[in-house]
Amino acid sequence: MIQDIPDTQRQILLRRYPEGVPETSDFELAQGPVPRPGEGEFLSRTLYLSLDPYLRGVISGRHLYAERVQPGDVMPGRTVAQVVESRHPDFAPGDIAVCSNGWQEYGLSTGAIDLRKLDPDAAPVSTGIGILGMPGLTAWAGLLHLGEPMPGETVLVSAACGPVGCMVGQLARIAGCRAVGIAGGPEKCAIVKDEFGFAECVDYKTGELGEKLKAACPDGIDVYFDNVGGDVLTAAMANLAQGARVVLCGMMSGYNNTGPPPPGPSLIPLVMARATVRGLVVYDHEDKQQDFLRACTRWLQEGRIRYREDIAEGIEKAPEAFCRLMRGKNVGKALVQFA
Repeated sequence: MIQDIPDTQRQILLRRYPEGVPETSDFELAQGPVPRPGEGEFLSRTLYLSLDPYLRGVISGRHLYAERVQPGDVMPGRTVAQVVESRHPDFAPGDIAVCSNGWQEYGLSTGAIDLRKLDPDAAPVSTGIGILGMPGLTAWAGLLHLGEPMPGETVLVSAACGPVGCMVGQLARIAGCRAVGIAGGPEKCAIVKDEFGFAECVDYKTGELGEKLKAACPDGIDVYFDNVGGDVLTAAMANLAQGARVVLCGMMSGYNNTGPPPPGPSLIPLVMARATVRGLVVYDHEDKQQDFLRACTRWLQEGRIRYREDIAEGIEKAPEAFCRLMRGKNVGKALVQFA
């Protein structure tokens, strides 16, 4: 045991289901018990909490796999945590691991599902739930295995300033492609170009997006990695090159909708471009994680991959940070660092 373990902990609970964009009043700070590990379990103290758009789908009951969060439940979430007590043969006190403690200070894990130890000497541990975590693997699997980019092609990605989008563009550049991003506002577009090395970045908030994409991708879009859906997807589809590949990863534009989904885009541009459309679910590609980690950890250490983090301090700031994320106000991977 590496520290005194308290009897109670702070937790963030879902207070009520949001109507549209989440508000901080939809969540509440509460006190709960700290569990103790049984045989084959370990207790860990949360260091970093990952905030991700998919959680909005978990709240609304629209996520593919996760059960819907009920009012009064602790909000779920991926975390980086330090083991403080263990009855598990593979985890010892002091180990740093990626686990799923959720929005609380302590959590129990069995070590059976989706856990891995982190080496603090290889990369900052926060990257384990960011550029070297699920967002990074999503970009790796979606672009390289579904998008199949070839040198010289144009790769377009929406939400290019986010943790998945920025990684897609940088992997495209490493693969010898021309990376073009879509982001909201001049600050984010400048970061996409100046920090992440994209050739161009289109601001979807100004002007006519379709015409701006045509100017940024004069030879058409060979691979489109979609994180947004909606009007952005429609504009990208109208500018596809012959034989294009479209990777559908996220539908950020619709996550806050509580009513019936709007009509989808016309599929005629897909037919005209002879395009291939693939749906991406990152859990289907966990067998690629070791290849991804070997390559991307090295590229991160070499400075070929860069990242940004948008960090809130303290568990009590988690609701505010999540609401900022769902309004598109974050710049980089949204995290909460626990005190």
